[in-house]
Amino acid sequence: MLFSCLALIALFIFWAPIGGIVWDTTGPVRGMVIALYLIGWALLLYTTFLIDHFDLFGLKQVWRRLRGSAYVPPQFYTPSLYKIVRHPLYIGWLTIFWAAPTMTVAHLVFALGTTAYILIAIQLEEHDLVDAFGETYVTYRRNTPMLVPGLRRRRAAKEALES
Repeated sequence: MLFSCLALIALFIFWAPIGGIVWDTTGPVRGMVIALYLIGWALLLYTTFLIDHFDLFGLKQVWRRLRGSAYVPPQFYTPSLYKIVRHPLYIGWLTIFWAAPTMTVAHLVFALGTTAYILIAIQLEEHDLVDAFGETYVTYRRNTPMLVPGLRRRRAAKEALES
């Protein structure tokens, strides 16, 4: 977490705009892209509450410490969107990064970098989740697509046809 924060601070300090526009939407398309951007923020907020918003941001740990209560780690469960994809929170972030009515070269570089970061983070996070929840998470990972709903089912059906 510390290194992520330091990297973001460095980005803020050393950020220099790169000229050029990759795309610039107008009219109704612009409104749809802005709506998609707002949907991304709503999805992000909604999913934080699905997986315990206060635990995710460390507030529950602080509150329990102040009250002298022992920390109780979160239990594995798949509410709502987590039944459809394993990482709806990251879908929210990706939507926010890519739903830009005006995509500049600088924003594109940022979107590509953060997308790569998220894809790497998913691999590391899933390794930790397997360690924490064992076979329960392995089964969930096998049966639930990572980011694209329905992808695993289509891939499984294709593999069944090929065998």
